[in-house]
Amino acid sequence: MEKILSVEDINVYYGAIHAIKGISFEVNEGEIVTLIGANGAGKSTTLNTVSGLLRSKTGSIHFLGEDIGKVPAHKLVEKGLSQVPEGRRVFLQMTVQENLEMGAYTEKASTIPQNLELVYEQFPRLKERYKQVAGTLSGGEQQMLAMGRALMSQPKLLMLDEPSMGLAPILVEQIFEIIQNLHKAGTTILLVEQNAQMALSIADRAYVLETGKISLSGPASELLHNDSVRKAYLGE
Repeated sequence: MEKILSVEDINVYYGAIHAIKGISFEVNEGEIVTLIGANGAGKSTTLNTVSGLLRSKTGSIHFLGEDIGKVPAHKLVEKGLSQVPEGRRVFLQMTVQENLEMGAYTEKASTIPQNLELVYEQFPRLKERYKQVAGTLSGGEQQMLAMGRALMSQPKLLMLDEPSMGLAPILVEQIFEIIQNLHKAGTTILLVEQNAQMALSIADRAYVLETGKISLSGPASELLHNDSVRKAYLGE
C-alpha cells in the first residue's frame, strides 16, 4: 500500500502556546484515516499545518514522497492535496456552479466540464441548484458544495475538517454517507471530526489527539470499542 502522507514529529505554536507537541502519523492510499479528540485538542491545527496554512518548527511532512513542509498552501492543491475547511467557507455571493469552478483553478479548462459532471453525480442536490446563490443554501448543502469544490481539483488526498459541525443529525448521516461513497470511488481521505462515533464507524484507522499529542492510535473498529475512548468521546 503506497504511503500518501507521512507526518513526522511536528511541533506547532500560536505565539507562546504549544498547540501541537511532536505528533507523527501517516495515511496510506485508499484509506479513510480519522483524527478525533475534544475541542482544542489540535485536530484543525494539524490539518492546517499539513495544508501549508501553518508551519511546524520541527520535523517533516511528506506528501507522495515529497517534503512539503515549506511549500505554499496554494501550490499544494496543484500537487493533489485538497482541504475542506472547518465552517465550509463557500463563496456566498456566487452560484453553486461558480463555487465549483473556483475549485478547479489548477485544472486545464478542457477538464472542467468532465470534473463538474463527476461532482454532480456525487452530489445530485448541487446539480438541481447549480444556478442558486450559495448563501441561500442550507448548512448541509453548503457542506456538500465545499466538498464538491475541493473535489474539482481531483485530489489524491481529500482532507475534511469537521464536516458534520452545526448540522442536524439527519444531515450528518447524509454527509457521512457521501464520504463513504467518495471513498468507494477511490478517494483517500483524512477526516478531522468531533463526532467520534460516526468517524470511527467509517474510518480504517484512527488517531486520538489530546492536548496536542496523540494518546492512542489503531484500527478504527478497535478504538470504537475501546473503553477509554468510549468514556471520553462517546459519552458512555
